[in-house]
Amino acid sequence: MVAAKEFIVAIELGSSKMTGIAGQKNLDGSINVLAVVKESSSSFIRKGVVYNIDKTAQCLTSIIKKLENQLKTEITQVYVGVGGQSIRGVRNIITKDLPSETIVTQNMVIELMDANRNMTYQDQEILDAAVQEYKVGSQLQLDPVGIQATRLEGNFLNILERKAFYKNLNKCFETAGIRVAEMYLAPLALADSVLTEAEKRSGCVLVDLGADTTTVSVYSKNILRHLAVIPLGGNNITKDIATLQMEETDAERMKLKYASAFTDNSEIDNDLKYSIDNDRQIESRKFIEIVEGRLEEIIENVWFQVPSEFYDKLLGGIILTGGGSNMKNIERAFANHTHVEKIRVAKFVTQTILGGNDDIKSHNGMMNTVLGLLAKGDINCAGEGVDPNGDLFSTRKEPATATVDPRQPRQATEIPQGVIRTESEKKAADEEKRRQQEEEERRQQEEEAAERERLAELKRQNSFWNKAIKGIKKFGKSMIEEE
Repeated sequence: MVAAKEFIVAIELGSSKMTGIAGQKNLDGSINVLAVVKESSSSFIRKGVVYNIDKTAQCLTSIIKKLENQLKTEITQVYVGVGGQSIRGVRNIITKDLPSETIVTQNMVIELMDANRNMTYQDQEILDAAVQEYKVGSQLQLDPVGIQATRLEGNFLNILERKAFYKNLNKCFETAGIRVAEMYLAPLALADSVLTEAEKRSGCVLVDLGADTTTVSVYSKNILRHLAVIPLGGNNITKDIATLQMEETDAERMKLKYASAFTDNSEIDNDLKYSIDNDRQIESRKFIEIVEGRLEEIIENVWFQVPSEFYDKLLGGIILTGGGSNMKNIERAFANHTHVEKIRVAKFVTQTILGGNDDIKSHNGMMNTVLGLLAKGDINCAGEGVDPNGDLFSTRKEPATATVDPRQPRQATEIPQGVIRTESEKKAADEEKRRQQEEEERRQQEEEAAERERLAELKRQNSFWNKAIKGIKKFGKSMIEEE
């Protein structure tokens, strides 16, 4: 393979595995996948959240080195997906009273957005804010600019994550000395790559069935209406199977071989047994009951996350993806418990993906998120050529001083939906905001000082003329008295 001069690199930090992928974008919108690297992450990432910074940093370094060896090119920066258990959507309303006969301006809308972004939640970080709609008087509008009103109301869905988890994620890349081109909300990148415009517009629920977590995203009228991460996934089914006196590795193997999301009672053979190994067997009915019992719990939790006002607005149906969506009869199970008839399994992304990698060709839904992140990339991540015979696990050349973002510091209102400011970008933006505030304060102080000086001069002049007039009056009075 000839060293690539231009490509995008994306990394997904999953609960069971960490995936790194490099690809080139073509003019027709298709993507050539150049390299894929996967490593187990279950010992340092739980429920999609980093809990061991050093081990995560070591794994990131290993993945980057392996990608660089395949690409024969240095990787200068990466795109990162942010997901995990603590992410959730919270509704918020900001109102602004206006003088009568006021026409709403873009600055008024920005003020509402800034006020929403400045909301504080205990131990939580606002990663992103999805505008739901604006209420102008009694009318709901997606764009209120130019409308006359006496009151403007902004409805927002704030996407939150625990501050500790956000800092840990940033710290991992800083420790590994890996630059972050952009952080992106993984559920939104996934949605943009597997949902159709018609599904988003007419209303749908996207369910990503992962190993440790299940992510639920609700869309209506092309707007993200709700986002939640449930701490249940395929591994919970595996652990339940393991309670039938077997190792988890055997339980996982049996789940992949025998598990069905739904089995009609009349189809269950009470005499049938499944083999654990050469010596042991378990009753098929008991196995089926365990699998369906846990899956039913997951589906009920998914449906509980869908706001009731959207129950009758899901014309796009339910879209399933992720590793768990490969289970036999998964559509039937969701239809039975949610009473939504339109169920679709998204085995692959909507973009045209080219490449001979087996993970790409398998079309099992497990690469959809990282491919969605790759599709979001627009900054070249390729650097200089590297020696493929060099030390694979040597430390990176750059000192881990900071996670550098190649973009100029952006305020929250300048950032596209789904993009998360890295900690370094937030610091740079805060520093720029502080500099502007100091500049404004200095200007105000100079104006105030000049005004004081003007008033003092005026007072001095008044004082001089007052004395002069008093003196003339006194002189005139004495002259009259003498006469």
